[in-house]
Amino acid sequence: MVSSEPSEKLRILLMPFFVTSHIGPFTDLAVGLAVAGAGAVEPTVAVTPANVAVVRSALERHSPAASGLVKVVTYPFPRVDGLAPGVENLSAAGGDAWRIDAAAIDESLTRPAQEALIRERLPDAVISDIHFFWNTVVAAELGVPCATFVVTGPFATLTMGRLIDAVVNGDGSEPESSQEVVIRGFPWPEIRIPVTEMPEFLRCRSGELNPCVEALRRCFGQVMNTFFELEQPFCEVLVREGHAKRAYFVAPLSPPPPLAGVSTFVEPCFRWLASKPSCSVLYICFGSFAAISADQLRELALGLEASGQPFLWVVRADGWAPPDGWEERVGEKGMLVRGWAPQTKILAHPAVGAFLSHCGSSSVLEAVTAGLPMLTWPLVFDQFLEERLVTDVLRIGEKVWDGPRSTRYEEREVVPAEAVARAVATFLEPGGAGEAARGRARDLAAKAHAAVAKGGSSYRDLERLVDDLIEARAAAGGMTSLSAVPAKMSGNNADGV
Repeated sequence: MVSSEPSEKLRILLMPFFVTSHIGPFTDLAVGLAVAGAGAVEPTVAVTPANVAVVRSALERHSPAASGLVKVVTYPFPRVDGLAPGVENLSAAGGDAWRIDAAAIDESLTRPAQEALIRERLPDAVISDIHFFWNTVVAAELGVPCATFVVTGPFATLTMGRLIDAVVNGDGSEPESSQEVVIRGFPWPEIRIPVTEMPEFLRCRSGELNPCVEALRRCFGQVMNTFFELEQPFCEVLVREGHAKRAYFVAPLSPPPPLAGVSTFVEPCFRWLASKPSCSVLYICFGSFAAISADQLRELALGLEASGQPFLWVVRADGWAPPDGWEERVGEKGMLVRGWAPQTKILAHPAVGAFLSHCGSSSVLEAVTAGLPMLTWPLVFDQFLEERLVTDVLRIGEKVWDGPRSTRYEEREVVPAEAVARAVATFLEPGGAGEAARGRARDLAAKAHAAVAKGGSSYRDLERLVDDLIEARAAAGGMTSLSAVPAKMSGNNADGV
């Protein structure tokens, strides 16, 4: 339980990576900390100027009272050759996303502004993204704890660690020298990862994440975007094998709205959903970052049409148009939404029966929380690992395509319309695999809601995190004093927003 003794507020500075799928969960964590602290915590989210809108959008998902407890400050985005001014988010960078990624993990480019901000604000604690490994060192020099917020869960984190060991500390062979990596000695019989489905950094820059792995082990603790009951065997391994000094499993941080109120939203997609039977609609969304070719979008469109199932499809590809006559043929059977859609609200709608997803960690958690089965179509990063959690461990979903797949855009084969139609129709047919997966997903949804209720596992872990940080501040002698700051100070201007 959070200490009730009077004291100065615990000032926590949160620093997410430059991508919407990290900024959103970090913002949700800030709200969770403020609520768990019951007035004793002052969380501040630190982002670059162009990402302030992403934080504001995430705050709007919460009540005004809760979101009003979170502050936002900015620091300069690093100068990157070839990147247009104001492009500071992987989700909005298009073909220049690699430039942001490279700059973000380049210590010489990103650390100076972040370090200057930490030293100027002198927080009582820092919660950093795994990419910014240097913040553990900066915080240690100031004598304040630095925890790492990992937006994935322990399954993906541990699998990634074992892949790094296999590639970096294996027999010295190049990652491309074999067809797959087999992971054994896990709380699972074995996990097979084809080389083409491994994260890109392991395929071409095998040792680059070593500093991040070391920072995870050195930091005050790992805060993970999962709940204990969802990944229990892997939560236990994370702690038992010493991968974290402390572990806090705190999700879901942004629960969906109550079912009773979902049908009252005014967006056109909700009016369309209101006309559909319960559990009849397939929701399709591939997240905010990875690109999909026009040829693949065409095949997906034709496959959805041929499946005969109602669908709500969110498309973020600028300039793409469906095949001629497609919208007329589909009619009221399907709905195409361009740009942004309120995903958590859509997933909570009673008409939605399944989710075709890229398996981003937040999307997987949102599907679980809504009790929805999944059709999986991973594209990049850790999404192929998250897919195995969905299909093999939790058994709440199935792959759309069993053919060759790759994390590299140029290597991807186009999944034909026939395969899409077959996967969708089979999964959603009465008595099919989707029905059994839905039953398991609903059981997990009940556990997710119990986890964040008073006394639940995530509720307790959030309180424990606040208590541990308050104790760490007390052990360090209370508030960090200005005398603890080295004489060198940068000219960073942190703006309250």
